[in-house]
Amino acid sequence: MRKTSAKKKILLPDPRFGNTTVTRFVNNLMFDGKKTTAFRLFYTALDNISEKVQDEEALVVFEKALENVMPHVEVRSKRIGGATFQIPHPVREDRRISLGMKWMIAAARKRNEKTMDARLSAELMAAYKEEGTAYKKKQDVHRMAEANKAFSHFRF
Repeated sequence: MRKTSAKKKILLPDPRFGNTTVTRFVNNLMFDGKKTTAFRLFYTALDNISEKVQDEEALVVFEKALENVMPHVEVRSKRIGGATFQIPHPVREDRRISLGMKWMIAAARKRNEKTMDARLSAELMAAYKEEGTAYKKKQDVHRMAEANKAFSHFRF
C-alpha cells in the first residue's frame, strides 16, 4: 500500500454551465486527448435533450440521469478458507459518480444510433426515465449485493 494517499486533481468547471461534474463526464467521454470533440459531443447531446424535454432543463436531466445510474452498494471478492465470496460493500461517493459515468458512456457507445451525440442523448434520456442499459447495470449490481448479503459479516 501507499504511504500517502493520492492527491485529488482539481478540475476546472466547464465553459457552458460552470459545472465540474460536466468536466469530469467529458474527461471520461474523451478519446485520444480530443477534449474539444468530447465537449462538442456532450453539448450537442444536451441540445438534443432540451429539444425533446420542454419542461426540464438539459443539465437537470443529465444530473438526474447520473443520479439514477449511480450504485449505492457493490460486491467485492474476498478469499476465505479456499473459497471466494462476493461480499457487499457500500460505495464511496466519489466512486459512485465515477462508476455511474463510466457505465453511462459504455452503454451509449454500444447503442445503435448513427452518431455518438445521438447515442449519448438517448442513453441520458433512458437513464432519466429509469430504463436503459446503464440503469440495468445498476440494478444488476444491487441485485448481486442483495443476493450475497448473507456474507456481509466477512466485510473487510
